[in-house]
Amino acid sequence: MSEAIVLGSGTSNGVPMLGYDYSFGYLENPRNHRTRASVLIRGPDGNLLVDCAPEMRLQLTREGIRRVDAVIVTHSHADHLMGMDDLRSFCITQRQAMPVYSLPAYLDDIRRVFPYAFAVFPEGIQVPRFELIAAPPVLDCCGLMIETLTVLHGKLPVLALRVGGFAYVTDVSHIPGAAWARLQGLDTLILDGVRYKPHPNHFHFEKAVEVAQELGARQTYLTHLNHDYDHDAVNASLPKNIQLAYDGLRIRL
Repeated sequence: MSEAIVLGSGTSNGVPMLGYDYSFGYLENPRNHRTRASVLIRGPDGNLLVDCAPEMRLQLTREGIRRVDAVIVTHSHADHLMGMDDLRSFCITQRQAMPVYSLPAYLDDIRRVFPYAFAVFPEGIQVPRFELIAAPPVLDCCGLMIETLTVLHGKLPVLALRVGGFAYVTDVSHIPGAAWARLQGLDTLILDGVRYKPHPNHFHFEKAVEVAQELGARQTYLTHLNHDYDHDAVNASLPKNIQLAYDGLRIRL
């Protein structure tokens, strides 16, 4: 069975955020605990990881994921990139470099941030190894046909994905026409909705709900969420076809 697993549904600070006081009632709900945004797509022939959050090791351990066959990096901000060193474990156990797909500028960033992954070391030194590949418009991977779309995060291009009737659109403030056309007729959409207050580089709550209604997916989940959102209270205020994502949410594809 193919499925998408929301590894993390939080914004760049995570929730709870350091240095902030929360009520006991808020923290008592496990769905108000949000690691940084990432998903895993399980296909018939392997597992595709989308972004490498700082908590990636903990996320994959929590979900019982013992293998990753390829990675898509949507963009090179820290909350989507800084777990990449932990890919070394898969490189060791699977005995090969990890295929990593992204836009060319972000592949350059990966080389800059993780230069040791491309360096030569004496035998016995274990480092992650990445095979960097420019993301094609359609990627045949893990037994899935994955469309890569480009949306805007402020002025920054970010990869979005469509797999059959499922789409993942994180870190977005504008969906250009070409991507908008490919986000029609969805069964499930996961969409950025960072906070209540408007944000220059993200959809905020009101805008995300508006876009979700316009795109008309059968079910939309908002992700990349900060601590504005008290999960159960907000979900109760939303229509059933637009809800908040949470860490560990599983979606059949």
